[in-house]
Amino acid sequence: MSYLDHFNFAKPPFGLSPDPDFVYWSKQHSRAKAYMESTIWLSDGFVVITGEIGSGKTTLLQSFLSELGDDVVYAVVSQTQLNATQFLQAVLTEFGFKPFDKQKVELLDMLNMFLIEQYSAGKKVILIIDEAQNLSTKVLEEVRLLSGIETRSEKVLRIILAGQPELKETLESPKLKQLIQRVRLRFHLGALDQHDMREYIQHRLRVAGRETDDLFKEEAFPLIYRYSGGIPRLINTICDSALLVAFADDKTEIGPEEIENTAEELGWQEHEDTTGEHEVLPRLVPKSPSRKYLTRIVVRSGDEPAEEHFLEAGRVIIGRAPDSEIFVNSKFVSRHHAQLVSSEEGCFVEDLNSTNGISINGTPAKKQLLADGDVISIDEIRFTYADLRNLKRDGSDHEDTAIGEF
Repeated sequence: MSYLDHFNFAKPPFGLSPDPDFVYWSKQHSRAKAYMESTIWLSDGFVVITGEIGSGKTTLLQSFLSELGDDVVYAVVSQTQLNATQFLQAVLTEFGFKPFDKQKVELLDMLNMFLIEQYSAGKKVILIIDEAQNLSTKVLEEVRLLSGIETRSEKVLRIILAGQPELKETLESPKLKQLIQRVRLRFHLGALDQHDMREYIQHRLRVAGRETDDLFKEEAFPLIYRYSGGIPRLINTICDSALLVAFADDKTEIGPEEIENTAEELGWQEHEDTTGEHEVLPRLVPKSPSRKYLTRIVVRSGDEPAEEHFLEAGRVIIGRAPDSEIFVNSKFVSRHHAQLVSSEEGCFVEDLNSTNGISINGTPAKKQLLADGDVISIDEIRFTYADLRNLKRDGSDHEDTAIGEF
């Protein structure tokens, strides 16, 4: 019996190659696609989509391209470690030209003429640049100039830049102020939360031909999230490997044991956050007599060492003021920026009318109940939440929990 027959699949559910058939439309992926679609009906459409490695940017682009009508002409440039002349050659090549013996002035003239011809024929032209975080400042300046090509009434080239989070930092350089002013919409694809991760897995299983939702046990999902951090590519990797482990052992469902064994075989430790890197996060809370820790907050800012805060029931302030329980020395953080309120029902985060606000997993928020693994962001500072209420700890007394007496 084959792997597919064993699990009643018509095709593998967790392949790593982008496949539009498997796209799961989370709220953030739907919004990112809507932004890309806006380039079609906005004559000056210029959209920037960023996301972590493996967050689904390329799959999203392919889904967008597969739905374009005959009135749209597009080029996709994925090789971005180019100088300005090579970049223009790559663009023209994607549009069907052979421009390799041309000088830069000739390349620009060819592109200008092509765009005007397409406009006259009633066509809309879209340039999509993937892996745009690798573009040099000089090439980005060429992109700005291309975005300004226009007829008497409107611009004739729509542009989508897609790349890793470094692209956001690059575009905020003072040297590219004129370029960023042309950008109509920007969106960052973060990791899936635990609910969306579960729906994502079940969606891929259904697309692959599985008719029931009982392949992965409920207890397996929190472990998948712990090891993958909600990154789609990592979810695919651990789920596919877990299926192979179960198939080899002649098992027909995936539980915590299969996920733990898979993570060990992959050499994975608990996922750090949404960067695609891994590190061991402590599973134990500090030993302290008569304390009941409910919340752990891990603070990361740039290359600085991570800080951990273990919180009991009650309210703590995140801020730049010296009296803040979680002190953050940053110009982007208000004196009393946000508060965390922990109880045995969970942990709420609330923005305290700060200047720069907060976001949770990339989505702006005012007040929200946190889920284990949620990432609160203030500019580039990240606060990763861990729910300690029911956390078991290692040792001889396996029944002790994080809210028990230590």
